[in-house]
Amino acid sequence: MQLLLAAVGRAKPGPERDLFEHYRRRLGWPLAVREVEEKRPLSVAERLAREGDLLLAQVPAGSVLLVLDERGKQLESPSFAERLAAWRDGGRSQVAFVIGGADGHGENVRRRADFLLSFGAMTWPHMLVRGMLAEQLYRAECILAHHPYHRGRID
Repeated sequence: MQLLLAAVGRAKPGPERDLFEHYRRRLGWPLAVREVEEKRPLSVAERLAREGDLLLAQVPAGSVLLVLDERGKQLESPSFAERLAAWRDGGRSQVAFVIGGADGHGENVRRRADFLLSFGAMTWPHMLVRGMLAEQLYRAECILAHHPYHRGRID
């Protein structure tokens, strides 16, 4: 399965990027990263729409689009792994994960999403979310391979 992370903002050297790269290197599935930015001074609504257009332009046709959004559904790690496996086993070979900017996502992105995922009710720094996502992808891969990395409950 091929994975893509499309995100607003450029990752700078530091612990958040190191965390992301640590789990990205452990993944067996390839994970490409595409970063976008809108630097013009726009209103929040205009910026959300523009960032959404930039993000969606990065997503290959036919990809499952999973949008990380605070209003999304929270999943336990085994359920996340099962969802990825269902897409993979259903013939969907590409999954694109989208992380918005400081103000989240515009409606253009939410409407296009196949799934809205939340990492909880708290607000997380967007660069930290990249690392959290990479770790959950690695964990999902381990769950599906029955590797002992995941020691949580698997139903």
